[in-house]
Amino acid sequence: MMSVFPSTAAAKAAGRREPAAGPAPRPRSQRAAYLFVAPLGIGFAVFYFWPLLQTFFYSFTEFGAFGGNTWIGTDNYVRVLKDVTVWQALGNTLIYCVIGLLALPIAIGVAALLNRRGLRGVAVYRALYFIPFVTLPVAVGLVWNWLYNGDYGLINEVFERFGADRRYWVSDPSTAVYAIGTVMVWSTTGYYLIIFMAGIKGIPRDYYEAAELDGAGPLRRFFTITLPLLSPTIFFASIICMINSLQTFDLIYIMMAEKNPAIGDTQSVVSLFYKWAFVENAQGPAAALAFLLMLIIAALTLVQFRLQKRWVHYA
Repeated sequence: MMSVFPSTAAAKAAGRREPAAGPAPRPRSQRAAYLFVAPLGIGFAVFYFWPLLQTFFYSFTEFGAFGGNTWIGTDNYVRVLKDVTVWQALGNTLIYCVIGLLALPIAIGVAALLNRRGLRGVAVYRALYFIPFVTLPVAVGLVWNWLYNGDYGLINEVFERFGADRRYWVSDPSTAVYAIGTVMVWSTTGYYLIIFMAGIKGIPRDYYEAAELDGAGPLRRFFTITLPLLSPTIFFASIICMINSLQTFDLIYIMMAEKNPAIGDTQSVVSLFYKWAFVENAQGPAAALAFLLMLIIAALTLVQFRLQKRWVHYA
């Protein structure tokens, strides 16, 4: 019987082995892909990874008054963990994080309303909600400082019409954190609105039509179709929102003056880092504080990834 592969049959008959095939040449498209990714990789290494290593090294050093640094071991971490202001700033940061997450349900509700069939002017509403996010934080902080002003602020004017007393929202330690958190929610809701609107548009209309034929109302369709199928988008937005809230700085810096009596009650971890590094010239403890904040963010992100298996539904 004649072999289909005569060369192989002849090699076997002669008792010789065929030479092993060498490594396949790398496709040209694969090399091109590495070239396209290289600028991003180099930028990440130079502007993110290298500063991270430097911050970690500086967290074990003490800087001199005229430059230079000396190795002091873990003294900076001991100082950070024993400092009362650090724990107060961490508590404020967690409050900002919880308040910032309130932007997600608001954005989901508005996105569901704007995705209704037959609604006109959706692009206009979307742009109006998105404008606060692209506005400079300096402008946002100055405008809200005027609104919160205890003497002539618009918010107090409205509350006085309903018989409420005037309040110094940003100067009162009992309300300052929540006042800044409200501005955070107002300025970021538009960003998450765009994300959720895109996520809802990705849900097939057949599900809604079938549920409508079965007699399901708008609320039933929202809780049984929209929310479960939107859960991957909610998971992504929650991580982004948490990370951004834990790094809150610009609004606090703009809205809180140096002599504000509530500045200590609104100080975040990043605000304290700025104070130590650039005002008090304590770069070593500031580096340790920044590295600890990075570990906290990484730990909370890991917890979210572990918990997402219980509530995120991938189609």
